[in-house]
Amino acid sequence: MLSHVNDSGFWLANRYLGLSEKQTLQTWTVMETIIGTTGGVVAMIIFSLL
Repeated sequence: MLSHVNDSGFWLANRYLGLSEKQTLQTWTVMETIIGTTGGVVAMIIFSLL
């Protein structure tokens, strides 16, 4: 859920969006947390239906 600066997606977002490293870390971490949480919830729903 939490991102690290060694993540290639982090640097892609940094370069394409023209953000500073601090801004990219803040936005990328929020996005990764949302994706991870959503994926976990969807997986729990799918497995509960099986």
